Amino acid sequence: MKTYCLLFLFVFPIALSAQQLKDTTKGSYLKEVTVTAIKTVRGTGHMPEVKDGVIYAGKKNEVILVDSLDANKAINNTRQILGRIPGLNIVETESGGFTANGIATRGLNPTQSIEMNIRQNGYNISADIYGYNESYYIPPMEAVNRIEMVRGAASLQFGPQFGGMVNYVLKESPKNRPFECTTSQTGGSYGMFNTFNSIGGTIKKWSYYGFVQYRTLDGWRPNSHQWQVSGFGRVQYAASDKLMVGVEYSLLRNRIKMPGGLTDSMFHANPRASFRSRNWLKSPWNIITAYANYAISPQTSLNIKTSLLFSNRALVWRNEDGGAGALDEKDPVTKEYVHREVENEDMHNSTTELRLLHDYRLGRMNNTLATGVRYAYAWFKRQGGGEGTTGSDFDLTVLGDYEYDLDFTTTNVAPFAENIFRINDRLTITPGFRFEYLRSTAKGYKTVDDDKLPANEGRNRYIPLFGLGAEYKIGVNTNIYANISQAYRPMDYSSLEPIGVTSKIDPHLKDASGFNSDLGYRGTINNFLNFDIGLFYMAYNRRVGTVLINPGTADEYTLRTNVANSVHKGIESYVEFNLLRYLHPSSKKGLSIFNSFAFTDAKYTSSEFKGNRVEAAAKYINRVGITYFDTRLSATIQMSNVGDAYGDATNAKLSDDPVAGYIPAYSVYDMSLTYRLRKFAVKGGINNLADKAYFTRRTDEYPGPGIIPSIGRMLYIGISVNF
Repeated sequence: MKTYCLLFLFVFPIALSAQQLKDTTKGSYLKEVTVTAIKTVRGTGHMPEVKDGVIYAGKKNEVILVDSLDANKAINNTRQILGRIPGLNIVETESGGFTANGIATRGLNPTQSIEMNIRQNGYNISADIYGYNESYYIPPMEAVNRIEMVRGAASLQFGPQFGGMVNYVLKESPKNRPFECTTSQTGGSYGMFNTFNSIGGTIKKWSYYGFVQYRTLDGWRPNSHQWQVSGFGRVQYAASDKLMVGVEYSLLRNRIKMPGGLTDSMFHANPRASFRSRNWLKSPWNIITAYANYAISPQTSLNIKTSLLFSNRALVWRNEDGGAGALDEKDPVTKEYVHREVENEDMHNSTTELRLLHDYRLGRMNNTLATGVRYAYAWFKRQGGGEGTTGSDFDLTVLGDYEYDLDFTTTNVAPFAENIFRINDRLTITPGFRFEYLRSTAKGYKTVDDDKLPANEGRNRYIPLFGLGAEYKIGVNTNIYANISQAYRPMDYSSLEPIGVTSKIDPHLKDASGFNSDLGYRGTINNFLNFDIGLFYMAYNRRVGTVLINPGTADEYTLRTNVANSVHKGIESYVEFNLLRYLHPSSKKGLSIFNSFAFTDAKYTSSEFKGNRVEAAAKYINRVGITYFDTRLSATIQMSNVGDAYGDATNAKLSDDPVAGYIPAYSVYDMSLTYRLRKFAVKGGINNLADKAYFTRRTDEYPGPGIIPSIGRMLYIGISVNF
C-alpha cells in the first residue's frame, strides 16, 4: 500500500552517467550519479531532459501515470485518461461503432489519430507510418503504466507529424518476485463486461509479463454490439550488466456491429436511434517486436528495435450511397435488402529504429548527443466496392469482382540527430535535424464507368527537416522552454483511393508542410503544485481537408483537396493544486484541483476560405476536476467542456452532405472512485453523469455516414486483486 501511495507522487528511474570525477585528496575515482525523474503531482507531469535514449529538453511534453487516475479504464475512456493534456480533442467512437477513439491537439483532425505518431513501448503500432497511419489498436489502459506525449513534430526523433507522438508504455515485470498475478473484472451499463488478467515475474536473468483482456458491449444504440480480445506477451533476458534483449507480441481480435450515422434531424429527434442493422467490422491486429539495449560504455548506449506488423481491416455494410438519410430497408417488391458492400484491407509493415545516445564533455559541461536512423517498409492491399450479400449477418462474401484492387507500398529511410548543448547549469540549447526519404507506389486497378483502369504510380520525396529547442531552469524543478520544429505530412493512401465515394478526391493533391513552435513555463513545487502554461503557433501549408461543392443544390458533394494554408495559434495550460498537501505537507491525504485548458484560433489564411475556421477545430477545450485521496480511497469528478466546430472548410451549418455541418459545443461530467484494501481494489463510477446528448464526429464513410453520437449515461463497477 505504501508503494502505491508513493506512485502518486514520484517515479524515480535512475540512470548512471558516464562521467568519472577524480577525488584529488585521496587519489580515487568516483562515478557521478545523475537522477532523471518523471516529476509529477498526482500522476501528471513532464519528462526529464533525457530518458530511455530520447531527448526531451526544450520540448513541450506531458506524461501521465495511469494507475494514479480514477477513470473507466475498462472501456478506455479517453477524456478521463488523456483529458488532462491541454487541448486534446477526442473523437469518441470506441464504444459507438469503431475500434479506437481518435485524438489530436491544436485544431488538427482527430479522426483515428491520423495527425499523430502512435506508439507502444517506443515502436509504431499504426498500420503505416505515412500511407495509412490510422489507429485501429491501442493497448487496454489497465495494462498501461504511463502515457508519454511530445507535441509539435515529436522532437524530430520520431517523425515529422504535425500532431506529435503518443507512446503507451506498458507495465514492467515485478523485479523481486518470480510470479505475480492481477485480475480485474468490471461490469456496466448496456451489457458491458470487461475482464483483464495479467501475470509477470523475474527469475534470475529472465523476466516476463503478459496479459489477456476480453470485453463485450451491447451498446447504447441498437445494432452496436461488439466484442474484443487483446493480448500481450514479453520475455526479456539480461545477458549481462550491459546487454538486455527481449521480444514482444501484441494482438487484437474483435467484431463490431456498426449502428450507422444520423442526419441532423434524426439526431435531434432521437440520438439513440439506428437505421442500419447490417453493418459489421473486424480489425485483427498483430505486432511482433524484438529489441536490444546495449551499454557500450558508461557514456554511450545503443538501442535497436525491429517490429513487424501484419493486420487486417474488413467490413461489410450498407454503404454511404444516399447518405445517412438513405434507410436500410427491405424492397417492398423483392422483400430483400439491397446488396451490401464489402471492403478488405491487408496491412504489413516492418520498421527498424537504431538509436545511439552519447554523453561527452565540452568545456566544463556535460553534453548529450542522440542520433539514429529509421528504416520502414510497408505494403498495403486495399480491395473495395465488392458486391456483398443481401443478408444481415457478418458475411464477407463478394459476388463478382471488387470495384478497385490496389497495392500500395511505402519505403522510408530517415536518419536524425539532436544534441543538448549545456551552456551552463541553467541553460540548454538543443538543435536537431532529420532527413526523410520516402518512396510510395500504387499498382492495381480501379473501375470507372464499368471499365477497369490500371494504376501504376510511383513517387520519391527527399525532405530535410530542422528544429531548435531551448530550456532555462528557473529553479530546481521549474523551467522556461521554447521550441520550433519543421513538420511534414505526405499524402496518404486514402487520398489516392477513398473508401466511399461521397467525398471526391482532387487528383492534384500535394503534400502538406509547415512548422510548430512553443514557448512555455512549467514545473512542480514541492508535492502540491504542478503547472505548464505555454503559447503555441503552428503553420500548416497546403492543408488537406474537405470542401462543400455546389452547396444547396442537387449536385452537392464534398471534395477532399489542398484547401489552403492555415495558421493555428493559442494558449495551453495545465494547473494542478493539492490544497491539503499545501496546508499540511506531511499529510497522507490529498485534495487536488486541476484545470486543463486550451484556446485555439485555427483559421485558413489563403484562398476563398481565408478567415474561415479549420474543420474539427474547437476554439476552446476546458476540463476541470477535483480529486480526493487517502491511503485507501480516491475519487475524482471531472467536467469536460468542448467548444463548437465545423465539418468542412466552408463552415456550413446545415448540409445534406453527411460530413459537412455544425458540431455543437458540449459539456460532459464524469465521476469515478477507487477503494483499496490490502490486495483488493473496488472501483466504480458514472460517465456522462447528466446524460448529455452530443456528438464529436461527422463522417462520410464507416462507421456512418452521418453524425456518430457519443454514448449517454453509463455506470460501471469492478473489483481487482493482486497476488
